Amino acid sequence: MSCQYDLYLEKHKANVKKGFEWMLENLPELVRDIPDLEWQTGFAHDQSKSEPDEYEAYDAYFYGGNRSYSVVQEYRKAWLLHLHRNPHHWQYWILINDDQEEGEIILEMPDNYILEMICDWWAFSWAEGNLSEIFNWYDEHKKYMKLHPDTRKRVEYILGRMKEKI
Repeated sequence: MSCQYDLYLEKHKANVKKGFEWMLENLPELVRDIPDLEWQTGFAHDQSKSEPDEYEAYDAYFYGGNRSYSVVQEYRKAWLLHLHRNPHHWQYWILINDDQEEGEIILEMPDNYILEMICDWWAFSWAEGNLSEIFNWYDEHKKYMKLHPDTRKRVEYILGRMKEKI
């Protein structure tokens, strides 16, 4: 166990919660009627990172000082587990079918997970002390993200509302 990683997790979760609290204060119409969102962002967010199969790999990768082949492979497995355990990641909503003709299907994300995802992204802006950084980050990454068209519209609407208020 690494004190550095524990501290990172604590700060990240606190920043996710700050993002939710900011939205609750500044854009209450977006968040107030969504059941469990406060619990998701204030308590449950990234709980799986405390599971040994995620924790140990993340800790070794980011704070172990050694990015050997085996460390990188364990981190990649942990990241995949994390994505599949946490529906606030857009990657969770991609269905890859066995049948080649069915291909890949991008599912629509529910609002509670869209908002948690945005708070998760925004947590890095809070950590840097630049609340506007999320907008640059999204602009740089949006072409790569596989989002259902309705999810993308909702994400961009929420980000636009945030930008108006900041």
